Amino acid sequence: MIEDYESRKRRQIAQMRSLLDYGMGALFTLVGLYFLLYEILDINVFRSKPSGTDKLVGVLFLIYGSWRIYRGYRKNYFR
Repeated sequence: MIEDYESRKRRQIAQMRSLLDYGMGALFTLVGLYFLLYEILDINVFRSKPSGTDKLVGVLFLIYGSWRIYRGYRKNYFR
């Protein structure tokens, strides 16, 4: 009975963390796309001219966002 409760609790925690990873991954990916594409799409919210730093930050955000989405898909939280 206690084992069943613990297993259900771990499954619920894994679902919530997975949902959080999907959401945060999508957010980071969108921010990365913004930094890479704001010159092309003519969306100048924060800056007027792109620089190499903007491209680097965009790539880093895309990599981190993709990793968060993958981590949410994998759901390997309890080893």
